[in-house]
Amino acid sequence: MIRRLAFVLTLVALPAFGQEVTTAPAAVLRGLDKVDGQVTDMELASGKNRDYGRLNITLGECRYPVGNPSGNAYAHLTIREQDTDAPIFSGWMIAATPALNALDHARYDVWLLRCKTE
Repeated sequence: MIRRLAFVLTLVALPAFGQEVTTAPAAVLRGLDKVDGQVTDMELASGKNRDYGRLNITLGECRYPVGNPSGNAYAHLTIREQDTDAPIFSGWMIAATPALNALDHARYDVWLLRCKTE
């Protein structure tokens, strides 16, 4: 059973290995404040940071499949709480599957919507 599952997952992942990607100059993120229910869309340029509530979000890079900027974008983000040096999240977020590698915070959710190509 496990071998079959591994085989199927490998077949599903094969198209992703062959895709060429390009880097975008910015990303569009969405933040949710779980206390007051406020949803905020944010644009963030590569190498820049932005405050969202008590979080500081830095975008390292945003990539997307060549010829399909609205496709499966992924971005490298580093997120810190204000007044702390250690990141509470550092890694790649994938727009199509935000729960795969998500920010785990009591008050805020942040996820990638897409890369911004202009």
